[in-house]
Amino acid sequence: MPHSPYSCVLWDVDGTIVDASVGILRRLNVALTHFGRPAPTREELVHWIGPPMFQSFQDQAGMTPEQSAEAVAFYRTLGKADGYTTDAATYPGVVDLINELHASGVPQATASSKPENQVDALVDHFGLRPAFLTTVGATPDESTLASKTDIVAEALRRLRELGADNSRPVLIGDRHHDVEGGNANDVPVIFVEWGFSDAHEGDEAAFRVASVSELRALLLT
Repeated sequence: MPHSPYSCVLWDVDGTIVDASVGILRRLNVALTHFGRPAPTREELVHWIGPPMFQSFQDQAGMTPEQSAEAVAFYRTLGKADGYTTDAATYPGVVDLINELHASGVPQATASSKPENQVDALVDHFGLRPAFLTTVGATPDESTLASKTDIVAEALRRLRELGADNSRPVLIGDRHHDVEGGNANDVPVIFVEWGFSDAHEGDEAAFRVASVSELRALLLT
């Protein structure tokens, strides 16, 4: 049985486990058109996936915080109507690795900027519930739990409360927000290159990998 050098593994979701970009782009097109703003192209989607949506509506669409809160609420109604899992797919090999970590006794948790109810829907949809000791995401309105720094801290707290050893954690993610959130909590980050990152976003990560086989080599020995 393989073993892990880490006592627990935290996973980002969008761009790391799940590619939900088709649905995200469709809902953004509807939401931004509704508010009279230009819709992003597929190439511009990289700027939207990763940060809290409340922040993205301000940074990418030039909205005020009040307008952004309204846009987020509208966007969430679209997601609820979609069922959160429409057009979502897992990256090849990632689910197998998560299940292998679980079989090896490694506690795992999500640490996602997606609202937690959406994370739960995806985890259940792809049959990953048994592999995760806890699923952590943002609060629905992103008002009290939204930054990756706070989400990583919350994931570590919940794992500790559930009796898991979180003394040697690692975070797996695909954006600079993951690196910043991990570093702020003294959690090393493995940066995956199959997500929605720009060329140098993972430069400050502890490791970066281009394939699931490379990731497995770091997580299981």
